[in-house]
Amino acid sequence: MINIYDNQSFEKVREAGSVASGALDEVYKIIKPGISTNKIDEICYEFLNDNNSYSAPLYYRGYPKSCCTSINHTVCHGVPSEKTLKDGDIVNVDVTAFKNGWHGDTSRMFLVGDVSVKALNLVKATYDSMMKAIEILKDGIALGDIGATIQEHVEKEGFSVVRDFCGHGVGKKFHEEPNILHYGKRGEGLKIKEGMIFTIEPMINYGKFETKVLQDGWTAVTRDKSLSAQFEHTVGIKKNGYEIFTLSKKGLDFPPNKND
Repeated sequence: MINIYDNQSFEKVREAGSVASGALDEVYKIIKPGISTNKIDEICYEFLNDNNSYSAPLYYRGYPKSCCTSINHTVCHGVPSEKTLKDGDIVNVDVTAFKNGWHGDTSRMFLVGDVSVKALNLVKATYDSMMKAIEILKDGIALGDIGATIQEHVEKEGFSVVRDFCGHGVGKKFHEEPNILHYGKRGEGLKIKEGMIFTIEPMINYGKFETKVLQDGWTAVTRDKSLSAQFEHTVGIKKNGYEIFTLSKKGLDFPPNKND
């Protein structure tokens, strides 16, 4: 069953989404070579707690941390550790705030030190594909239109769309129907309706789209060890368009390179 939410529900997700994006704004302050992914996790945990929220991933199906940190060829669900960031790394940080019974889910790429043009092009194409998909959202379009918009853009840029993971409905539950594929054909699939809330979170690889999950049962990586990037927003469907619930209040949705 796909939930249809009212204006009061939108307000609750808006509050949770604001906390989640605020946590990523705090992460931006500390991103630099030598920082451990455990430090990133600590920042997220403390920010959520300070804002009367909880981390939805923490202990979810046994997950041990408050956020996911996915570096370079890690596609998603990288587990924070004592591993430190190196100059030239790209890293995705994925945070979901649970506030007053509602979820706000978002992720963002960060650039560590002097990032290669190759990596920057991948990150930009990933962000642009998400935003292009969000910009077409309105009551009545097909889910396939979302996937096709993303797929067409990234393949035109020479990259590939991960098939093994997708976006999802979100609200009182962390994961709800429907699944939001990031590839597909225009006009196919369920028609979206006013009141739906879901994530769009394309994972884009520099090489081939195949992935594998490591022995920890969480960390997904590219099979060919090529770079991977991801961005994620939680969005709500309105009568004549959409609302993004997880925008950065500091304009850091596409974080600038600190060396610029």
